[in-house]
Amino acid sequence: MNKETLVLAYSGGLDTSYSLRKLSQEGYEVHAVSVNTGGFSKEEIKIIEAKAVQMGAYTYQNIDALASFYQKIVKFLLFGNVLKNNTYPLSVSAERIIQAIEIVQYAKKIGAKYIAHGSTGAGNDQVRFDLIFQVLAPEIKIITLIRDHQLSREDEIAYLKKEGIDIPWEKAQYSINQGLWGTSVGGAETLSSHLPLPDAAYPNPLLQTDPTNVELEFEKGELVGIDGVKSDSVSLIQKLQDQAKQFAIGRDIHVGDTIIGIKGRVGFEAAAPLILIKAHHLLEKHTLSKWQQFQKEQMANFYGMQLHEGQYLDPVMRDIEAFMESSQGRVTGSVFVKLHPYRFELLGIQSPFDLMQAEFGSYGEMNKGWTADEAKGFIKLTANATKIYQHLNSKK
Repeated sequence: MNKETLVLAYSGGLDTSYSLRKLSQEGYEVHAVSVNTGGFSKEEIKIIEAKAVQMGAYTYQNIDALASFYQKIVKFLLFGNVLKNNTYPLSVSAERIIQAIEIVQYAKKIGAKYIAHGSTGAGNDQVRFDLIFQVLAPEIKIITLIRDHQLSREDEIAYLKKEGIDIPWEKAQYSINQGLWGTSVGGAETLSSHLPLPDAAYPNPLLQTDPTNVELEFEKGELVGIDGVKSDSVSLIQKLQDQAKQFAIGRDIHVGDTIIGIKGRVGFEAAAPLILIKAHHLLEKHTLSKWQQFQKEQMANFYGMQLHEGQYLDPVMRDIEAFMESSQGRVTGSVFVKLHPYRFELLGIQSPFDLMQAEFGSYGEMNKGWTADEAKGFIKLTANATKIYQHLNSKK
């Protein structure tokens, strides 16, 4: 009897391992697929592949989506200086979108009738995966064992032990998800509102205590060089991450509204993303007009929310990306940053498009481009609307 072809979004963790074993035992031809958005080394890929085979995978595939992830998503998160609730660089939610797109494309390529993922019924990922799958391949049926059967971690471990697979899942105190745009950290502390994550929960300990200066070079909004060395943006982000993580920079806990309506709390560590967003934003303050900055901030906030909630394929997202791309035409120059233990400092910028031109006047100093009378007249006219309102309403 021919088995039904099924593609499983596989990370190698407990939920997807349970799903892989169970589905293979139920007669599916399971093709396990991992999508590398910056969280896998070559050694880790080999370990995940071996584990997938042990669980019963018919095939295992690791798709390298780093370049696609950067070009389709990360670039625009940087252009928009996107921080969810002014805190979180959308590390995981951004990854899930590109992972879902790559998985559904692979499923269509091999003619799979089913796609499965290991999301629970109480999180955001179920929405992101299902939305992308339904929009791009409505003909493919979605299977989610953990969600559908409301399985606990203990249930999954007991089943795998029964199947003769005795891996010490209990030792994994913290759930770590690492990618190009940051690492999320979940644990018992993030399930409540008052406990901080301990220092040991974060993947990168403090190794460097001597402050270090870094020059970040941007061209049309994209990172093109570090300390005079040019390379592609993905490699430079990874290089900055390797340097800045030694200072234990970028740790925080994000509290936000989940797609399903409950509050959620997650720790994260994102040294390079936070440094780049703040450095890029500073360069924009010098090179963009006031109204460019204002409109872009509104759009970028909406863009980040839509991305977070899985609505990446709505055409409005392409419209916003076009606006953000256009806004970056003169966001070129260097930003000077100093790295300290647990924090960083923006020192200044240098750009051929710096709008802070001294010949027009120095803030708080001498006016050079206008007379005192012109300033007085401007202020009088600027006050008119409020003067009229106050004059009329003070009588009432």
